[in-house]
Amino acid sequence: MKYSSLIFLLLFGLSSCWPSSVSLIDKGSMPEEWKTFSVRTLKNEAPNIPLSLPAKLTESIKDGIQNNTRLQLNSTTGKGEVQLEGAVISYSIMPVAMQVGDNSAKNRLTIAAKFTIFITEPKEEKIEMTSSRFIDYDSNSDISSIETTLLEEINAQIVQDVVNKLLSNW
Repeated sequence: MKYSSLIFLLLFGLSSCWPSSVSLIDKGSMPEEWKTFSVRTLKNEAPNIPLSLPAKLTESIKDGIQNNTRLQLNSTTGKGEVQLEGAVISYSIMPVAMQVGDNSAKNRLTIAAKFTIFITEPKEEKIEMTSSRFIDYDSNSDISSIETTLLEEINAQIVQDVVNKLLSNW
């Protein structure tokens, strides 16, 4: 009898600490006024960039914000409580990990993008940020055969930077 009341109290105490809901989508760190967002297709301000990169990064940002926040995409450009625009400003491939004989073991693909985030609610605000990400790959690899995979990985990192900025405003 003594143990059953102890177990009851323990279960009651633990159940009161249990979260009322669990979600992978952030619901608390953004202002409640934020319901929708829009993204303008990123501009190309970098030489030697694959022509499809700005459009693909734009779509990745739309998907990333929708999948990781409660914001819904407003397909009308320039509408929404959060409006994002920007440009890819740098695309470079540089040798790293030099070996004997001035040969590189690895190359580094670096992409940088700058963003301007316009907030209309609860107060008007303009946030500027730059995200620069890189990935190293074997210098013996043909860049044209692995470029799509490398770009997807870097895009995912840039998207995470944008989402983090929206959620934390750091």
